[in-house]
Amino acid sequence: MLTRMSGRRVVSVRVRILAAILVVTALGLISAGSVAYLLQRGRDLAAIDEELMQELDDVRLVVSGRGPDAAEGGSGVDVPTPAFATTAELMHDLVRTVTPGIQGSAVGIVDGRPAFVPGVSTAFRLTDAEFVRDMVEATGGERTVLGTTGAGERTLRYIAVPIRLEGTDSVGVFVSAVDIEGRLQDLHGVMTVFWWVAGGALALVALVGWFVAGRLLGPVRELRDTAARISASDLGERIPVAGNDDLSELGRTMNDMISRLESSFQAQQRLLDDVRHELSTPLTIVRGHLELLDARDPAEVEQTLAIATDELERMSGLVADIAALADAERPALHRPAPVDLGRLTRDVFEKVRVIPSHDWALEAEARGVARLDAARVTQAWLQLADNARKYAPEGTRIALGSRRAGRVLRCWVQDEGPGIPVEAHERIFERFGRVDDGRGTAGSGLGLSIVRAIAAAHGGRVEVDSAPGRGARFTLVLPLQGGTLDDTEGSA
Repeated sequence: MLTRMSGRRVVSVRVRILAAILVVTALGLISAGSVAYLLQRGRDLAAIDEELMQELDDVRLVVSGRGPDAAEGGSGVDVPTPAFATTAELMHDLVRTVTPGIQGSAVGIVDGRPAFVPGVSTAFRLTDAEFVRDMVEATGGERTVLGTTGAGERTLRYIAVPIRLEGTDSVGVFVSAVDIEGRLQDLHGVMTVFWWVAGGALALVALVGWFVAGRLLGPVRELRDTAARISASDLGERIPVAGNDDLSELGRTMNDMISRLESSFQAQQRLLDDVRHELSTPLTIVRGHLELLDARDPAEVEQTLAIATDELERMSGLVADIAALADAERPALHRPAPVDLGRLTRDVFEKVRVIPSHDWALEAEARGVARLDAARVTQAWLQLADNARKYAPEGTRIALGSRRAGRVLRCWVQDEGPGIPVEAHERIFERFGRVDDGRGTAGSGLGLSIVRAIAAAHGGRVEVDSAPGRGARFTLVLPLQGGTLDDTEGSA
């Protein structure tokens, strides 16, 4: 099947697989048939030579006076040679006694002429003048010749035996020959059947291979069709996957890749929406004040400048938070490495304990080493501490700590603030999600989104335990993979 892609005619994988199978199968059948034919042909030709050599022995027995039947008895007794009056008489006796094999014939040549032929029906006659002349010349009247020659449309394997009676000038040549092609007719018939069967087998392989390849490549076609339907605006399409073979695994891998692409495009779209939504307000404020500014009034100029500066600083912080969130959602930017968990906990505590207005405390610290992105975990932990500082009343206690629970690391921040309603626990992790409960100065609304993204990049999550009037406890729950931990934990 030919398909057209990007202006080029492309042979489908199904056709190429089928072609490869057929080529290999055809080569195997041709090789097997050819080897079998050559081996059997060699055996048949060897059998012809063996028959001709046996006939030579029979000729010697007749000339010696014992005859071919005596040879079977194997007595080896020398029987007095009967007197042959002439060479022609001897040739007549040889042609009558020595019987040609299957697809064979014989001739007795006397003085260069075909004098005698078998009295029984034979497949062909050896009386052609050119053949007779060739046999006489080949023997030279002295040597026995085993050879191959052409006679009309036939190819003959022959043995020519020169015979001369003592005391006579007459020269005889006894020739026995076998038609090679005629002898190989049965083999050719078998091979003809073999090639028909091989052709049928090849057709069956093609039929089965076409359907099997089509079935196996079904997921690949679905993958191609799905990829053709996917666009940047619609990445919700997925490849149907069934089974547990390599192609099914390919479908799952492609679905995972599409999911990552979808997440990436969604993150880009959210970033654009965030920038458009959050930056529009400060820009509008700055623009409105500048449009109404009376440059001749120094007090108004100073007030407008202060407002513009404040809004620009807020925009700068907002852009920094949006960039931090975008980076946190990119797994490629995470750099996990072996980290001493106790050292990590103490480093974070040392960074926050100098912040005034609150009583900072280290409740516990995990021990051991694990693979984490220390910079990202520190960023998320400090963000939780900063949230606690913002919303907890001055002079209250804020506690940090870490603990290992099996193969999980828990890093928490506990404050004594006003608490968070249970129904708002999920909303505060959304982008620009805020709770209007008078807990303090509101930030950009991206801090907890950043924390959740960092936890998710580590394969973890963020837990919140809070209710109005009893503070809030935020916990990073991170799986520890590839780390080695002690079984002891320290406390502050």
